[in-house]
Parts: sequence; C-alpha cells; structure tokens
Amino acid sequence: MNTKPRNRLVIVNRADPVICGHSVEGRNLAEAALERGFDEVRIITWPIERLEATGLPLKPLDRMLPYSPGIFVERPEPVGDYKVPDGRYVAGITGRLVELFTDGVPTVCLSLYLSPHTVAVTDAVRAAWSTGLPVRVTTIAEAVGSDITNVVRSSVNEGRFGAAAHILSSYLAQDHCVAVSEYTRELIIASAAEIDACHGTHFAEQCRDRIRISYPAIDTSQYLDLDPDLVDGVLAARGLERDGYVLFLSRLTTAKGIDDLIAGFERTPANMRLHLVIAGRGSEAGALRARADASSISDRIVFLDDVDDAEKPYLMAGCAAYVLPSKPRPEFVETFGIALAEQMLAGGGAVITTETGGIREAVGEHATIVPVDDPDAIATAIDEALALPPEERAARAARARAHALQFDRGAVFDRLFAGAGALPARAPA
Repeated sequence: MNTKPRNRLVIVNRADPVICGHSVEGRNLAEAALERGFDEVRIITWPIERLEATGLPLKPLDRMLPYSPGIFVERPEPVGDYKVPDGRYVAGITGRLVELFTDGVPTVCLSLYLSPHTVAVTDAVRAAWSTGLPVRVTTIAEAVGSDITNVVRSSVNEGRFGAAAHILSSYLAQDHCVAVSEYTRELIIASAAEIDACHGTHFAEQCRDRIRISYPAIDTSQYLDLDPDLVDGVLAARGLERDGYVLFLSRLTTAKGIDDLIAGFERTPANMRLHLVIAGRGSEAGALRARADASSISDRIVFLDDVDDAEKPYLMAGCAAYVLPSKPRPEFVETFGIALAEQMLAGGGAVITTETGGIREAVGEHATIVPVDDPDAIATAIDEALALPPEERAARAARARAHALQFDRGAVFDRLFAGAGALPARAPA
C-alpha cells in the first residue's frame, strides 16, 4: 500500500547525465533534502534521447551514480505530435508539474535555469490554481548564470523585449528568487536595467530587492579523506601517477580556455616530464583534439572522455596542478566555477584560473589568478606551482579546502531553504 508523502521537493533541471555543475547541484540538493526531512524528492527533467539530440555533453550513461531511495527521476514524454515541433517536451514537463502541484502534498518546487524550467513552473502554478483543486506549493527559482548570458542578455542585445520580459517576469513570479553568485545577481540586475531604460519597465528594482545569493551545492564527502592507495590505483588504471600531470576537467568549450592551456603547456619546460590531461566532453572536442594533435608535444597531451563522478575526485587529488583558464564569451561566462571548488576540496596541486565572472567567489584568495587569453602566464603559473616546497603546498591546500567547505550541500541547503521558510517542520534544528 502506497503512503502519500507528508512533504515533497520537486527539482526541475537538466539533471544528470548532463556534464554541467548545476545538473549535479540538483542531485546534491535532492540528497540533502532527504537528510533534512523531506519524504520524497522528484527530479523532473528531459528524456535521454532529447538530451542526446541537443548535443549537450553527457556523462557515460552506463556509469551514472544511483540516487538514494526516495529520489525519483521523471522524464515526461512529449505531448502532441510532429505538428508541434518544439513545445512538446516542455508541455510534458509542465503537465507533470500540474499533477504534482494538485495532489494535496505540500510541495517545494525548485527550478534551476530560468529558461525553460522556471517558465514551465510559472505556467504549471497558474494552471494548477485554475483547476480549483487545493494547491500547496512554494516555488524557488535559481538563476545559474548561463541562462542569463545565453538567453536574457542575447534578447537585450538583439532588442527582443518580449523574450527578455517573459523570462524576467516568470523569474519574479516565483515565491523566492536566488542566483548562484553575486556576479550573476548583478548581471541580472544590469540586464533588467537595460530593458527598463528602453521600455519604462521596473524589472531592475524588483530584482535588486528580491534576489539573494545561494552558492552551488557540492557533496564535499566525495572529495575529503581520499585513501592515498585508492588514488594511486585509479591513476594507475589511466596510466598516470601522482603529480605527473596537469589537469583540466570540465566541459570542452571555447569559453573554458582550453586552447590557451594547451599553448601554455607547450611553453613550460615541465612538459618534458608531465602530461596534460584534458578530461570532459563537449561541442569543441574535435577541434581541441586537432589542436593537440598539431602540437609539438602531442604525445604529452591526453584526452579522457569517459570520466564519471566517482573517478573525478581521484583525478583531482592526484594532479600536479589544476588549470581552468575560463574567458568570457557572448554565449557563456563562468558565473561561479563549481569544478574549482571541487578541486580545492580534493587537494592535489594548485588551482590556476582567471578572474572571469564569478570565479573569485568560488576560489577566494586560494587560487593563482592569470589574465584571460595569456598562455605565457599559464606557463609561469604552472612552473611556480611545481616549485612550491611540499609543506607550503600542503598548507595552501588546507586553506583552500577550508574555504570550499562553505559549499557543502547540507550547509547550502539549510541556508537556501531556511531563507525561503521551506524547511520541513520535522527537519533537524
């Protein structure tokens, strides 16, 4: 006999298996919700075949980590046929949300990405109320950054007032509005101010008053107290050894600065004894492999496209340096930098990055900052990291880890849901 849950969390996002920090954030918040007293968590996302068709970089599907009991991943089927070319999948998601909002269970709904997820939640809440059935739902919308740079900013730049107004009004229609960094919050406000200046609207003031910060949630337990023998074993299986490689681990896109990293690695004498490991998937993988193949040190550059979440901490812990030289692009700006915080938790070599977007909020004073588009600076930073005495390296790693612990999923969850007044009554104090 099925027992109706006393409280439920619904998370609407791209979800695993997309290689994206905010997809994993959904998993982490779901797991934290069970620990904090939610009876049931439902992640509403997209069918696998639809994600594959978009070209989004996906993790190895056969090695996905299981969710805990009580977390259900739903991938609603599209509604309608080929005569509705694009809205069918959103209609499926929206329809399922209406069902969850009207079944009598007190529900908190968190949407990650404003377009289309928060838009779908807005439509679902409106439809749920129109049924006349009891609706007990609190909504939280989290702007993750790329939905602003890719959708809102492009709409502003192209003079498409209606598209930008649709997204911002859907965001502000939620009970609680958060952003993943102060940089993201200010980006939203600036975009809204541009719309206001052109059209006499009042979005910016509302955004300034209502948006608070909720940094991404990380499962810190995955990265702490790793068994040194297990680290060595994982590396050996890849033909690597501890401190024998410089690591990049993220999506393979131009905005991540991988071309600059390859050029910088070419310019450091350390390439005679180290490998450059580029781990990830993405739309630029082919071009980056071609760039590496053309390098004079191509035999020292290794691409890994099958790294899963279980292996990732060990690769981070064993590297001589971790480099993420992100650079701003119209379609994407690094609005936080989850992988940087994960690296600081895992230990390993120094973090080398740029001061792009919200990266400084992720790393604080615990990374080497290099200019954007500067391979020479990357080479110098790698050399300096390798020259650190072991005791200094260990001390820096300890300070970096202490900084990154603030992003633990339990702490982030508590701040986010307490601020929204959405913690279950039986949650621990």
